[in-house]
Amino acid sequence: MAEPEPHPIEADQEVNQINDGDSTLGAGHTVSSTSSIRSSILKYREENGRTYHAYKDGKYLSPNDERENDRLDLQHHLFMLTFGDKLYTCPADTAKQVQRVLDVGTGTGIWAIDFADEHPGAQIIGIDLSPIQPSFVPPNLTFQIDDLDDPWTFAYKFDFIYSRMMTTSVSDWPRFFEQAYENLNPGGWIELADIVFPVKVDDDTWPEDSALQKWSAIQLDATIKAGRPINSAESYKSQLADAGFTDIVETVYKWPTNHWPKDKKLKELGIWNLENVMPSLEGFSMALFTRVLGWSRQEVEVFLVKVRKELKDPKIHGYWPIYVVYAKKPE
Repeated sequence: MAEPEPHPIEADQEVNQINDGDSTLGAGHTVSSTSSIRSSILKYREENGRTYHAYKDGKYLSPNDERENDRLDLQHHLFMLTFGDKLYTCPADTAKQVQRVLDVGTGTGIWAIDFADEHPGAQIIGIDLSPIQPSFVPPNLTFQIDDLDDPWTFAYKFDFIYSRMMTTSVSDWPRFFEQAYENLNPGGWIELADIVFPVKVDDDTWPEDSALQKWSAIQLDATIKAGRPINSAESYKSQLADAGFTDIVETVYKWPTNHWPKDKKLKELGIWNLENVMPSLEGFSMALFTRVLGWSRQEVEVFLVKVRKELKDPKIHGYWPIYVVYAKKPE
């Protein structure tokens, strides 16, 4: 397992100019085709120029359009870079252990597809609220549209349950962990990887009246108000223990806001993270600020102009904590 980055991050003193990004980074491959599912599930909600899932309308706060799908694939690369080109960090890595796998919140399905390719003897199910997954996938992978806040009704138990960036998508994490425990075979593993807000700065580089700092705090407050706090990962370790899991390991990584760190890997993570955040800033903020806080579309757009500028500013040494927690069901 990759080691967590040292704390605090050392800034690159030679970097003090805003970098508008490297256009050669790209956004990963585009996944635009969808699975063959009921037509009612294929309906999308259009809002403020973006589309959102219609099935269980409003439960997921980010868009599900092609722009967002491209970003999700880019984000997958960011996680792979963070974990040293590994799909997961827990010890569930032998063919005997990993026979049946559940990918929670599969999104474009990119993690599940890669896992299925690496483990041809395993059977993988990817679950999501939006039918945005490709039709042509490995034969050992299937996608289902479902809501894991509801009672789980799978026909069999799993050896590995994986959840990534689901922090605001689950309304009751203790219940989620109870259901995960019930649906794992003895000796099975669960792993979660989630971002935590607000953006952190360790060296007092926040500018006066920072828009980024304000935006980050508002995001947390709004998700708490919506009943889906974006700092829920801070409680995963204790909640997993309460559900009966053992061998719990928590590791906190850091995603810098841009290219400001001196360390080569952290600088690369920052470059990719900026590419990841910029396309999602408007979509995620718009839903929260308009639905939960009552802002107008115009108010959100004006506010985000300064937020984007500060996100690109290497003089602000910001980062997001990325919590990775895994645990085992006793044998």
